[in-house]
Amino acid sequence: MNISIVVPLYNEEESLSELVAWIAKVMYDNNLTYEVILVDDGSSDESWKEVELLSKEYGAVRGIKFRRNYGKSAALYSGFKAAEGDVVITMDADLQDSPEEIPGLYNMITKEGLDLVSGWKKKRYDPIMKTIPSKFFNWTSRKSTGIKLHDFNCGLKAYKKDVIKSIEVYGEMHRYIPVLAKQAGFSKIDEKIVQHQARKYGVTKFGLERFINGFLDLMSILFITRFGKKPMHLFGSLGIMMFLIGLGATVTVGVNKLIHLYKGIPSILVSENAYFYIALVSMIIGSQLFLAGFLGELISRSSSDRNHYHIDKEI
Repeated sequence: MNISIVVPLYNEEESLSELVAWIAKVMYDNNLTYEVILVDDGSSDESWKEVELLSKEYGAVRGIKFRRNYGKSAALYSGFKAAEGDVVITMDADLQDSPEEIPGLYNMITKEGLDLVSGWKKKRYDPIMKTIPSKFFNWTSRKSTGIKLHDFNCGLKAYKKDVIKSIEVYGEMHRYIPVLAKQAGFSKIDEKIVQHQARKYGVTKFGLERFINGFLDLMSILFITRFGKKPMHLFGSLGIMMFLIGLGATVTVGVNKLIHLYKGIPSILVSENAYFYIALVSMIIGSQLFLAGFLGELISRSSSDRNHYHIDKEI
């Protein structure tokens, strides 16, 4: 099978039949074998009934239904697990992603040898309150991850099958699948300018809070990818630095007191010096950070997935 198309959905009953018909036409025109995996993320409308009807009408349509709303990452993870195509395409169900882009994405994976291609909605039909935070968010992501993508959160992406079978998408990490892929050793990542369409049915399911969550997730994934298996490198370094700063300040306060005593210069007690307590707190914090790194290292060494390495080839 050439392509698996994974479509997470939540309350999108109005757009599903049009989307699937559009996908089927594009696949037929380009002579591509395919499957469409519709993942119903606990919809409260008639979306699942629509999925059932479509699965009977189109033999290539499969459906997965959650008992409740778990989020887009969980939907993508389940869709990835079920996908069987050589190339996996993800897209949103609201018709803002055009199926006409699928053949181009497929060719970039198969003919150019890329591991992952992310869509870039260069011209967007979204309100300014959504586009400006999105640009800032993407700029921050590019600078912190080193991956030169303009639209990390674009739902329209293409993956080599090996990529989606080698990573685990959890929490709200769907925004950072390229980062997870790069960590797993898939470094051939590029982007393609794609058409963005105005929403035809319903309303957006995401508010401005997603940008706050996005930055929190970015911090989480940066920590996990850089220090997940070596927490002592971070906490230990910070702990030693804080402890040495506190120790140096304590010695300075003590030496200064001795000099004043030697020269007979009146001075306050060490216990009444504010710098002494600042130095003491710094040493305590340093010790706690070092201990946190030590405990993190013990947990990391005993975790079940410590030796989960991504093997490329084997003879």
